[in-house]
Amino acid sequence: MSLSSHSLGLALREKRRSMGLTQEALSMQTGISRPTIRAIEQGKPTAQIGLVLQLCADLGLVLELRDAGA
Repeated sequence: MSLSSHSLGLALREKRRSMGLTQEALSMQTGISRPTIRAIEQGKPTAQIGLVLQLCADLGLVLELRDAGA
């Protein structure tokens, strides 16, 4: 599957929901504002990579980079 900001946002939302967390609870846990979490989950293409990586780590998700030609 090709990764896009939209598909990454959906994966983050699904993981958050599977953990029983609201956006508000995740915001309190991470220190990332709820509007920012909402924007990332909606696939905002200009989201700060550091915040996206922090959300991944806090939700227990790992991003794996691969050579697209491999």
